[in-house]
Amino acid sequence: MSKPKSPTGRPIPEAEQEAFFVRSKPDPIPFSKFLYNSNEGTVLGRTAMSWAKIGTFYMIFYCVLAALVAVCMWVFFQTLDPRTPKWQLDQSLIGTNPGLGFRPLPSEDNVESTLIWYKGTEEKNYKQWTDALDDFLQDYRTPGQISGRGQNIYNCDYTHLPPPRTVCDVDIKQYGPCTLENHYNYHKSAPCIFLKLNKIYGWIPEFFNDSANLPGNMPKDLQEYIKTVDDKEKHTMNTVWVSCEGENPADIENVGPIKYYPRRGFPGYYYPYENSEGYLSPLVAVHFERPIRGIIINIECKAWARNIKHDRHERLGSVHFELLID
Repeated sequence: MSKPKSPTGRPIPEAEQEAFFVRSKPDPIPFSKFLYNSNEGTVLGRTAMSWAKIGTFYMIFYCVLAALVAVCMWVFFQTLDPRTPKWQLDQSLIGTNPGLGFRPLPSEDNVESTLIWYKGTEEKNYKQWTDALDDFLQDYRTPGQISGRGQNIYNCDYTHLPPPRTVCDVDIKQYGPCTLENHYNYHKSAPCIFLKLNKIYGWIPEFFNDSANLPGNMPKDLQEYIKTVDDKEKHTMNTVWVSCEGENPADIENVGPIKYYPRRGFPGYYYPYENSEGYLSPLVAVHFERPIRGIIINIECKAWARNIKHDRHERLGSVHFELLID
């Protein structure tokens, strides 16, 4: 076997062979010297020129990246209208079947509850419910609180539809006993519940405006009401009708007489909703005149139009709540 040779070709003595072929481990650099090496003029292992080069590179890189993101966002926002959703009706997640909402709602720490429970003889007991209604109706009571509202309000009715870029007024003074001054009748154990139809952009109701062609599952008292309106005020038939009743036979018996203010439904001239500045949803105040006290009453309210389907589990076209007055 030939002996190892150096790069010059001379044989390497055996004593030097191990040192020649084994790479020695460099001495560790002290951390203080790594932070700043005065001999080589480096900070964290880099000279000032090296830091300037890498700093310039990353500054240019992130500026270009930020500019690219800004251009992409600008192009994206050019495709959006701040007042018109891109996906509407059947193409949207909301769909075309509005839900029904009620106020007042239970406190935020019990959001899943739908029970309205109070003692009519104690103001501090029912005050949480009247305060909740005060907050909800504040926008209706103060027009200037909503951006743009007050400048484009139009006094609509069934014969005077709103012109473009205007919104119909919602006059809460027409709600009979269901007013702030009257404590919404909670102190008389005959509370008012406010209903509103959820907003869907571009949705146009198909009215039940023919009393001879009403669905069989519509409550009989509502059918009779619509027939009366058809005879006496036919021009007001373009309405999304509303019904409230007990869910079960016992609830129907316990709920007592019900009145609706200012009318039994949402007038058609409030639709379609087009996200106009200052728009407020119409309301129906439901006045429970003599509900039986001391027992939970399950109540279901429904909105009625040809293109409103009712599904209790999906909460489509209807709303459920319980009423308990001690």
